[in-house]
Amino acid sequence: MKALRNALSVCLAASPAAAMAQQAGGAGQGGMGVIGQVIFFAGFILIFYLLIWRPQSKRAKEHKNLMAGLSKGDEVVTSGGMAGRITKVTDDFIVIEVADNVEVKVQKVAVATALPKGTLKDI
Repeated sequence: MKALRNALSVCLAASPAAAMAQQAGGAGQGGMGVIGQVIFFAGFILIFYLLIWRPQSKRAKEHKNLMAGLSKGDEVVTSGGMAGRITKVTDDFIVIEVADNVEVKVQKVAVATALPKGTLKDI
């Protein structure tokens, strides 16, 4: 058993040396390695663009259009979870009526979604 353990440790110790010897022998193929790295990097950038940047910019554009289209009488839900009807709109703030004679002033950016008309009556 001890001999097997010693043989295994010798093989594991020699494997990095063997790997470096193989790399040194293939020095003439450096151009293909660089092209492979460039292709890998371009693929990584493409995946990053398709999975992260593009959907995020699409969501930001939709939210910007939502904020620009807010008007008096719209029913909205804020990011904090409050639902109400807009009673006043200014440049940066809106006033939401959340109950009878209860109004809350919030920033426009806090609006998470606009509800269809009449949704608050059903709640």
